[in-house]
Amino acid sequence: MAQVRKAVPAEVKRAVLVEAGHRCAIPTCKTSTTEIAHIKPWRVVREHKFENLIALCPTCHTRFDGGEIDRKAMLQYKANLGVINGRYGEIERRVLALFAENPEINSVPMPAASDIAMMHLVKDGLFARGLKPNLGIMIANGACATIDFTGKTQEFYTITEKGRDLVSRLTEARSLN
Repeated sequence: MAQVRKAVPAEVKRAVLVEAGHRCAIPTCKTSTTEIAHIKPWRVVREHKFENLIALCPTCHTRFDGGEIDRKAMLQYKANLGVINGRYGEIERRVLALFAENPEINSVPMPAASDIAMMHLVKDGLFARGLKPNLGIMIANGACATIDFTGKTQEFYTITEKGRDLVSRLTEARSLN
């Protein structure tokens, strides 16, 4: 007789969604509509353990189930979530996601006193802080933002080679250690 598949317990589901920021765990996706996926198939493990679950959008879930994204990559995405979430704050994670989605940009403008919000990225040598008048950035969606930094009430953070390497490792599902 086939075992009935129970729903993922609410507490476990919540922990998986919080781990991924209620978004797809694939760094170049980050879609907000998510499903809970088993890294090792449920039919094999027949349990819902946090360590084997990851938040994916329906598209990435289908790609994973179809073999387009392999299990080794999915295990690395899961491991990288733990490293990133344990070290960096919400704003820092969003900045990393911005650079993962827009590899052509070199810096991001931030309000003055963002050094606290960006502290670990700077301390780890992934970004450098500075001031620059009239820094303009083009975002891939076509929006253009030109911000006047002459009043020194704004600052910008430029990604370093070490930062590019980290973003590359995230997007390519390579170990961060």
